[in-house]
Amino acid sequence: MIVTTKRGGTKEGSTLTFDTFTGVQNASNVVKMLNASQYASLNNDMLTNGGLAPNPLWTNPASLGTGTDWVGTLFNPEMMSSYTLSYGNKTKKSNIYVSANYFNQKGIVLNTDYERFIVQFNSDTKVTSKVKFGNSVKIAHDIKESGAYDIRSTLLANPTQPIYDENGNFTGPTGNPLYYGDITNPIGKATTVERSTKGYNLQGNLFAEINLLKNLVFKSLGGVEANIWFDRTWSPKYSWGSNVQTNSYLYEGTNKSITVLWDNTLTYDAHFGAHNLNAVVGSSSQSNKYDFLNGSIQKFASDETQQIDNGTLQPTVGGNASEWAIMSYLARVNYDYDGKYYITGTIRRDGSSRFGEGNKWGWFPSGALSWRISSEKFMEKVTAINDLKLRVGYGITGNQDIGNYAFSSSYNTVMYNFNNNYVSAVVPTVLPNTNVKWEGQEQFNVGLDASFFDSRINLTFDAYVKNTNDMLVPMSVPVTSGYSDIYVPSINAGKIQNKGIELSLSTKNLVHEFKWSSDVVFSYNKNKVDSINGDTPIITGSTGLNSTISLIQAGYPVNVFYGYVTDGIFQTQTDVNNHAVQMLGSNSATSTAPGDVRFKDLNNDGIINDKDRTFLGNPNPKFTYSLNNTFSYKNFDLTVYLQGVYGNDIYNANRMYTESMSVANNQTTATLGRWTGVGSSNSMPRAVYGDPNSNARVSDRFVEDGSYLRLKNVSLSYNFPDSVFNNVFSSIRLYFSAQNVLTFTNYKGFDPEVSANGIDNSVYPVTTNYSIGLNLGF
Repeated sequence: MIVTTKRGGTKEGSTLTFDTFTGVQNASNVVKMLNASQYASLNNDMLTNGGLAPNPLWTNPASLGTGTDWVGTLFNPEMMSSYTLSYGNKTKKSNIYVSANYFNQKGIVLNTDYERFIVQFNSDTKVTSKVKFGNSVKIAHDIKESGAYDIRSTLLANPTQPIYDENGNFTGPTGNPLYYGDITNPIGKATTVERSTKGYNLQGNLFAEINLLKNLVFKSLGGVEANIWFDRTWSPKYSWGSNVQTNSYLYEGTNKSITVLWDNTLTYDAHFGAHNLNAVVGSSSQSNKYDFLNGSIQKFASDETQQIDNGTLQPTVGGNASEWAIMSYLARVNYDYDGKYYITGTIRRDGSSRFGEGNKWGWFPSGALSWRISSEKFMEKVTAINDLKLRVGYGITGNQDIGNYAFSSSYNTVMYNFNNNYVSAVVPTVLPNTNVKWEGQEQFNVGLDASFFDSRINLTFDAYVKNTNDMLVPMSVPVTSGYSDIYVPSINAGKIQNKGIELSLSTKNLVHEFKWSSDVVFSYNKNKVDSINGDTPIITGSTGLNSTISLIQAGYPVNVFYGYVTDGIFQTQTDVNNHAVQMLGSNSATSTAPGDVRFKDLNNDGIINDKDRTFLGNPNPKFTYSLNNTFSYKNFDLTVYLQGVYGNDIYNANRMYTESMSVANNQTTATLGRWTGVGSSNSMPRAVYGDPNSNARVSDRFVEDGSYLRLKNVSLSYNFPDSVFNNVFSSIRLYFSAQNVLTFTNYKGFDPEVSANGIDNSVYPVTTNYSIGLNLGF
């Protein structure tokens, strides 16, 4: 938690700068949904195939026109702006930096807003030739505001329903829910509900550095991070069609997180001829306490009196606290001889409150050797090579990320009926595991640093093998134990191996009046689970009962997708009869029928069931890469940054909702290609109420290629010559910037840049930003 921000000027004197930019942002690559006539046609098909009567008002779906564009109403282009004023002053004894920033961003989602204020103060002061003091302080206040927007509900909302009625009030679904659905007006919720989070944050540290003896320096640093935030939700009563909230609702909560840090180091740095030695010993302690208190209430005499005390119905109160602490001792020695041969050794002793007695502490050593080959005499005549260094290293690091109190049981307070009276009781819910201990991550790496042709080409290459031993994984707890099988303790019962290479290449392609430099980063990693908690895989992604999406299983990569394998669409009843049984029966409204997805019978037992599930895809990319090009000509600078991922799969869980065609929800335009008769489609199934064949079950139907190349940032700037405005400004820089300009991908969802587990269940579009800014130096 050490704050390492700007510390003032690099040369003596004062500097004053002002930087501002303003921009516009917009949702891009928004998934297209059916319009009103298309939805009515699909709804008719769904109900007819489900043995139900279609809407008699929709006999001519084309007459409904386009209807309501819920998604287009929720997302809108919006502005953002930033203003920063900073001052720096450096003298022979001190260096200070002060800055203030204001940032305001209107969200692309209706009725969302973000506002932030930041003040920083950093300084270093030499009290004497042997004593130095310094500090870094950052104070921030932010305000997040939004309605109760729900992007998925907005996607699924009925396009035949208008947003407002003839009186200007929000509408709700009315009539038969088989036709009109039951989704509460998403624009009404986004507009009328008021949600806010107000945060107050402090990050700061104070240090003292004392030269005790020649070459011996003691440094002590104390730091604190305090985060306090207040949550509030006001939801007024409403009556929108069949959806009614009879009472207004208010929720308020306070949250506090305080982290304290204290580091102490003793450094010895000496040079003896060709020998150079740097040794450090020290300690580090860090602790955190978090607590919260909240309450809610309903039914107000007047919606103008929005305070907890003014509510009269169903009051609730909640609160809790937790804390953790880490203590570390370390020793490190760096030695090199004549700038050619280097050796580094480090040993850490870390203790964590998250483990029980006897397991709190762990030893974590590491070491490295390197050889600067370019400094050898036999390299003196090789003028093309400026620097060449070979490195090899080995080390073990620890992981204690299992949450607080993981070694002990968790208790909940419950109410139960005893002799017709409700009484409270405390019951254990999480099985304790006092033997849980540090997870060890062991890594061996070989690297090479090279510089060629007057440092115009610089290369860094690393190859590594990383073994995670005693991996912290969830325990398999049977329900018969009396403890929860959902909230379970962690145990040390797994091993994962990662192998990979990392390459960084920087080149100065042109170095004259027109300059061009490039930076390329390439990373390849392959992981495999060597062992896990017995033979029981760990579920890491799911949409509910019997819908496992991903898991960790020995012999496979981490978070591999798991489900059924599709084999096209049944075209005729003969196809259904000749295949393994999927949903038994002869009624097309309640069993497998032509137009349904055909799933492979992997074990050839004539029945499609859980035994036919298998591994479907790997969310881990084969490699990631980026390319940054910088061009300069006279006073112009242009930067173009591209970033990409290749070889990963994404499970598009959003499509399980937007392409299910089984209830009265809107669907994507991809369903226009649904099966409607023999030969009409071999990929998109029929629309049928209730989805009797479970066409939307977890399968490779929703596994997509997640590879992409994105133009992440483009920035063009112009630095005005010193002769312009030189009586007022020391420098003027005008710049234009664009983020997320283009994305090249085959992925059908909003954004291929999803979470590490590869499951896209977030339904939030890519935001494209365009901004123009001005930097003034005084």
